[in-house]
Amino acid sequence: MAEILTDWGEFKVSAEPGLRVSPADAEKVSGWILKPEGMCRDELCVPLSTDARRGGKIDLAAFWQTLGNPVLSDQSGDVWVLGTAAESRADALAGLDAPDFTLPDLAGVPHRLSDLRGKKVFLTTWASW
Repeated sequence: MAEILTDWGEFKVSAEPGLRVSPADAEKVSGWILKPEGMCRDELCVPLSTDARRGGKIDLAAFWQTLGNPVLSDQSGDVWVLGTAAESRADALAGLDAPDFTLPDLAGVPHRLSDLRGKKVFLTTWASW
């Protein structure tokens, strides 16, 4: 049994050494579906080498690295992290816009985020719990 941590959740799956998992578990963890042409997501398919697809199992770590994503595991191979490539994270963040809101400063003067458009803004949050 292996525990896999990703940006979209935590998964416990049956795995052989090297993170070899069933096609159903690979789909559950990664969102990629095994098809005859390889691992596919929507119209994009990535071919798998015969070594990455052996004995009815998929080497999920090797596939994830083929996509250019980082993979980490503990020494025992019981816990794995399937990360997102830095370029993918940067692309996702580049297109995000914060919603417009109004908050008071320490003097109680309200400031609207949209009034600061075009200026560098540093937002920080804090919670007591």
